[in-house]
Amino acid sequence: MFPERQLGPHREWKQEVEYLDGIFTNGAAYTVGKVNGDHWLLYMTNPDEINSENVCTFPIDQPDDAVENLLPDYTIEILMSNLATTARRPFFSSLSPSDDPHAHAAALSEALGISRIFPPNLTTLDAYSFSPCGYSANALVKWGGTPSDADPSYLLDGTKSDRTSQNIQTREGYYTIHVTPEEGWSYASFECNVPSHASGSTESIPDLKSLVQRVAAIFKPGRLSLTLFISNLENDDGQGESVEAAQRAFKMALADPDLSQRGECIGLDKSHRKGINGVGGQKYRRTEKINYEFGGYDLAFASFELMS
Repeated sequence: MFPERQLGPHREWKQEVEYLDGIFTNGAAYTVGKVNGDHWLLYMTNPDEINSENVCTFPIDQPDDAVENLLPDYTIEILMSNLATTARRPFFSSLSPSDDPHAHAAALSEALGISRIFPPNLTTLDAYSFSPCGYSANALVKWGGTPSDADPSYLLDGTKSDRTSQNIQTREGYYTIHVTPEEGWSYASFECNVPSHASGSTESIPDLKSLVQRVAAIFKPGRLSLTLFISNLENDDGQGESVEAAQRAFKMALADPDLSQRGECIGLDKSHRKGINGVGGQKYRRTEKINYEFGGYDLAFASFELMS
């Protein structure tokens, strides 16, 4: 938020790119979105392109079956600003020296529905409340097992495929949340690498549309940008997992005028069910839609703003 206060090379993107170019021999830097508006910065390289003179590397031995069972890369980011007053207020606290910031954050996570973004029985959440304001959370999500062959597989946009579920090994993923609630520069970020079709059932892992709705219902942003970064292997597995499916899910999640129902699925109290800025019936307008194809990866980027 305040790049001039950061230590180098983090004051501007150009400096960061120059720093990374000194480590990687063939890196590529991208700006996705409007340079004079909401945009996303990305630096890509391959593991075998590291300049060994500038960085220490350590060999990692993995059994062959572990390599074969690695999930494709899948990362969703939701970057939100202009949070509604009702969404910002809970993240202010006056903790005394005897108060436990972890316990305070755990209670806050439960009250706001953060602990129920994913099923609580699959989630281990570690959250922290800062004084006088601020919040951070890191969560580990475990899923897997052997779902019934009758369970449908769900696509990114929440529709069903004809493919039946296969034996799924136990997997782990994460999500992180960071909140700065000050008026004038309020901001919240959500990052997650749990695939939307991970469990084969909408009763456990939410599809992408539901995930976006749950996060937006908690933080009530006036503006937000979403990205889905997904490896080509994930796109080519026959399940319809594509950046276009992600774009449809983004639009279905945020262009629905009935935001008042979004909090109900995670048990939010009535004050958090009234939609964006506390007014039911509001919806978003998409201001940017960009799809990128990289070597081995695809990216869906979209920006939305609250309609007046």
